[in-house]
Amino acid sequence: MASVKLTKNELKNQKDALKMYRRYLPTLTLKKQQLQAEIFAIRAKAAAVRKAREDLERGFEAWIAVFSEQAAFPQGVVTVRNIRRGEGNIAGVAIPTYEGADFSRGDYDLYETPLWVDMAANHMEKALSLDLEAEVLEEQVRLLEAELRATSQRVNLFEKVKIPETEENIRKISIYLSDQQVNAVVRSKIAKRKIAARNDAASERQVASL
Repeated sequence: MASVKLTKNELKNQKDALKMYRRYLPTLTLKKQQLQAEIFAIRAKAAAVRKAREDLERGFEAWIAVFSEQAAFPQGVVTVRNIRRGEGNIAGVAIPTYEGADFSRGDYDLYETPLWVDMAANHMEKALSLDLEAEVLEEQVRLLEAELRATSQRVNLFEKVKIPETEENIRKISIYLSDQQVNAVVRSKIAKRKIAARNDAASERQVASL
């Protein structure tokens, strides 16, 4: 614990600091709880997106074998042309949001290419879109977890360090000032008794000289 000045001004400073810590701590605690809830919700959403991706694959299992036939399925038939991202805000943290994606289809002969290639391309676009959405959700979790760590550190700092330290400083200064006040009263009484004794002695000398 750092040393503090044992003065009335320092006592006021410490009391003001304690009020500030106690005022901000509930806000920080609420932010911590909000971040925890949001992270839990986003993780659940990301899990749902990944499950949707897996369900899509399972529903298209009949085509997986076809995908492996390089000669039958054109390379680069689907590419991501643009990822549309927005920006959200959770508990003061700027996060990216997934708004969708634009895809490009490779050039292939519509007459010579089997019809299932278009169906497979549609499937790939949906799968890629779900992958991109999951990536954005995971990025949201990373950003919010970083903020949660910082917020948790501040809560712990206030709860376990700053508030107890400031309370101890206030106690120490108050005891010192109280002792000083008692000592001042005692010195004042002693001084008054000495003055009274000198006055009494002077009066006695005056009476004796008459």
